[in-house]
Amino acid sequence: MNGRLDQPLVSVVTPVYNGAEYLAECIESVFNQTYENWEYVISDNCSTDGSLAIARGYEARDPRIRVVAEDVFVDQLASSNRSLRAISPDSKHTKVLHADDWLFPECLERMVGIAERDPNVGIVGSYRLEETRVTLDGIPPSVSIIPGRELGRSTLIGSPYPYVLGSPSSLLIRSDLVRERDPFYDPDFPFEKEYSFTEDQDVCCELFRTSDFGFVHQVLTFTRRPEGAPFLAYVRYGAYLPERINLLLAHGPAFLTKTEYQRALAVLIAQYNFFLLTNVRRLSTPEIRAYHRAALKRLLHVLDTRDVLAGAGIQLQRMRKARRLRTGRD
Repeated sequence: MNGRLDQPLVSVVTPVYNGAEYLAECIESVFNQTYENWEYVISDNCSTDGSLAIARGYEARDPRIRVVAEDVFVDQLASSNRSLRAISPDSKHTKVLHADDWLFPECLERMVGIAERDPNVGIVGSYRLEETRVTLDGIPPSVSIIPGRELGRSTLIGSPYPYVLGSPSSLLIRSDLVRERDPFYDPDFPFEKEYSFTEDQDVCCELFRTSDFGFVHQVLTFTRRPEGAPFLAYVRYGAYLPERINLLLAHGPAFLTKTEYQRALAVLIAQYNFFLLTNVRRLSTPEIRAYHRAALKRLLHVLDTRDVLAGAGIQLQRMRKARRLRTGRD
């Protein structure tokens, strides 16, 4: 592609609240893209630390940047949804970029290249640099496009591919799919809002029902994990376990056979119980205990005990069969 006129428009979207420390680095990474035909929407969620002034400074430098200064503070999920409503009607692809993350120079060019190769590709990912580690690297180098239903299934059970979706900063999404959903991220998905890191997986699973996944075998995004970041608390709390169960409950019946769904559910419930039993000291912290009390209450309200028991039976049969194979017994 040569020149902006030959390139489909990409909307880069950054919702920001008090992100002044890293915001300039984030914006500069968009300026440094080898791809030229982008608009950049920076939506300030009533910041008090100078984020808006930084964004306004860059807006004055380039007409492709549009700053939206919101006058009502909302939570993180609502801020993301509000930001995505501001993309241009001419946009063909959308790239969310968190205010403390950044893009490698070829990010948009390489991701759009995969998206334009096949009209049914709705989401594109890549390797990412997560602080000092390269992650999201489980797809074989020979594979660049995966049927959506196959990746949706794999997202729920971890096979044949490990987790490859990352965070919103890791993905490019076709803009018509963004416009079709308002709000884009489901505010009713059953997660704890303070530690909500599953809403993007939820929407990806929805989109995988009708669209495919493209993947670039190159490190194209950087995700920051500063000390004290909510994601680290999410891991420390063990919040990923009940959220994985919620994701399976929401999408398992659409992507898995009944046997697969029941077994996956039983395995996750067993893993969650093991976590609770082996982390008594961690659970003595009032905040962590309160989180899991609320998570358990939600799960008990929606779980079908028959599915869990049937899945446990299926898993026991698999374990017995594997043991017989290892020992050579009939």
